[in-house]
Amino acid sequence: MKRNVGPGIAIAIAALAGILAIGASGNFSTNAVNAAAHQHADSAAPPDSGSGSEHAGHSAQVTSEPPAPLRAGEHFQAVTLPGGAYTPSAQNGGTDDYRCFLVDPGIASDSYLTGVQFMPGNPAVVHHAIVYKIDPSQVSAAEQLDQKDPSRGWSCFGGTMVPQDAHGGISGALDNAPWLAAWAPGGKESIYRPGMGVPIAKGAQVVVQIHYNLLNGTGPDNSMLHLRLAPGSPKLTPISTMLLPAPVELPCAPGESGPLCDRAAALSELTQRFGSQAGMMVGGLQLLCGGDMFNPKSGDTQSCSRPITKPVNVWASAGHMHLLGKSIKIEVNPGTPNSRTLLDIPNWDFDSQGAKPFTNPVALNPGDKVRVTCTHDAGLRKNFPAFKNKPARYVMW
Repeated sequence: MKRNVGPGIAIAIAALAGILAIGASGNFSTNAVNAAAHQHADSAAPPDSGSGSEHAGHSAQVTSEPPAPLRAGEHFQAVTLPGGAYTPSAQNGGTDDYRCFLVDPGIASDSYLTGVQFMPGNPAVVHHAIVYKIDPSQVSAAEQLDQKDPSRGWSCFGGTMVPQDAHGGISGALDNAPWLAAWAPGGKESIYRPGMGVPIAKGAQVVVQIHYNLLNGTGPDNSMLHLRLAPGSPKLTPISTMLLPAPVELPCAPGESGPLCDRAAALSELTQRFGSQAGMMVGGLQLLCGGDMFNPKSGDTQSCSRPITKPVNVWASAGHMHLLGKSIKIEVNPGTPNSRTLLDIPNWDFDSQGAKPFTNPVALNPGDKVRVTCTHDAGLRKNFPAFKNKPARYVMW
């Protein structure tokens, strides 16, 4: 969902379980640049995780629709993967490749981003993509990450790995996340409402993080972006993103068994494949959401509440989960007389992850609490051929 942080500042709220999601104010048809509710059920794990599996109808639903006409003052900037097509490869015996690419779109003067269209080049392997803003002061750090990795771009499970300039700890980084847009199946061009945009400083670049999953195919990918840009003056209303992450602590389904049904074993295996940051994210989500990082509460349904600290207007909301997702909801002040529902998807569909814009903004005030609740079903593994003959596991973010 999107919101205004103080006078003239719009922000989007994204609800996630275990991963950061994005949002932006505007007329969005995609999961990116709208506040997104995101439940990420260990997509990096072996295929039983439910996020990295064969996507029913995934590639069939990807279309290359032309972008909407430009509005007054806007222009398109095409962004391609540096070095041409990239061929993903699974990491450490898994089936997933999280890859970050630093791209210089040539921002010659202070501008506003007013829309984004991500076009997957190989829909069979592109599971989802996130576009991040890299301020000029961060470019050097991103370049160092790129140079240190022997392959194209760099491996980046969970985020860009680029240090953020934002203050206020993890909550501050989530309240004003660097997400510009995201794409998942069902996503189309994201266009912000007239008069709104994300400020982009002269010399800023973008990181395109693509989650490749190889269970549904292989081969090179030449994904690209269309950035919709407008001059920095006259000023538009700035918009931003708020992320609402929550944990995923999903035990094996009744009747399932195996070594990875043990949480400690599953966490160790996850960390081996994707590095210490994967394990830290699992524990960090417990701390953020008031749980016990050493003895977390497991179950199909998890939630996380966050306080609103500044007046905001929410313009849109979106959800993101994977194949084991069952339902997702964002509520304001749940259980009180003034409770409101900002997003309610009772029957999750991986192939339909568009954002939900509001006709009129929803005003939130300091003291309000926003809660994301996500339900998964480990029993759904039996519905997907990609999980056949794969070990059952305890699923985490």
